[in-house]
Amino acid sequence: MKLTLKLLDECFTIHSLPKHSNIPPQVFAAPIYFIAKTFDEVSIVLPQNIAIESDEAEPDWQALEVVGPLDFTLTGILSSISTVLANEKISIFAISTFDTDYVLVKKDTLNAAIAALKAKDYRVIQ
Repeated sequence: MKLTLKLLDECFTIHSLPKHSNIPPQVFAAPIYFIAKTFDEVSIVLPQNIAIESDEAEPDWQALEVVGPLDFTLTGILSSISTVLANEKISIFAISTFDTDYVLVKKDTLNAAIAALKAKDYRVIQ
């Protein structure tokens, strides 16, 4: 099953913070954000125009949203998309939510990513 992906308008920065960090309040005011905490660190993905203090920051990521909601019984969605992009040597940062998945690619690989996905019959809305 080939899915539809939608390019989000925002350009994102991926931040890494120490594991015991408090989440900066401006994160919660953002129109979209993703937070993950592990035993070792906190990762925050934010629109690039929102600045926070972080140990490391990786800017210039564009997000392709898998148009959902996706049923939990569906399998291989991220695997299929990531394989298409890996075959083109395009790195990804994947995020899953309850309803859907997001695949982030660097801004300078976006056109190649979209072309590769379209060549494999994915629909990409820009």
